[in-house]
Amino acid sequence: MSFGITKTIPAQAGVETLESLYDGSRDEYEFHMAGVEPKRLAVGDYVYTIFNDQLHGRLKIKRFVTGATNPNSGKPRILIIVEAPGERLESPLPKKGHRGTRYTDGEDWPS
Repeated sequence: MSFGITKTIPAQAGVETLESLYDGSRDEYEFHMAGVEPKRLAVGDYVYTIFNDQLHGRLKIKRFVTGATNPNSGKPRILIIVEAPGERLESPLPKKGHRGTRYTDGEDWPS
C-alpha cells in the first residue's frame, strides 16, 4: 500500500481536468489542503483522484508550497504540487467523492 490523500476533482472542473492529469498534456498539477505545513504527508506520497464517485488514478507528490492562504477565508493552506502524468487505473473503481482532504493507506489501489 502507498500512503497519501484522496482529493475529489470538482464536477465543474470537468472531465478535461481529470484527463489532463493522466494524458501527458501537463507535467504537474496543484492541489491544496488546509494547514500551515504538512504533518502526515511527505514528498513521494500520493494524491489519489476521485471524479464522479470513482477512483481514477494517483499522482506522486513532488513538493509542497507553504505560506499560501485560502482566497475565500484567508486561512492558511498548503499547495501540493504533484507530478503528471500520473498512474491511471485501467477501469475506475467506485469511491465516494468528498470535500477537503482524507488520508489513505492506498487500500483501494490494486496490488
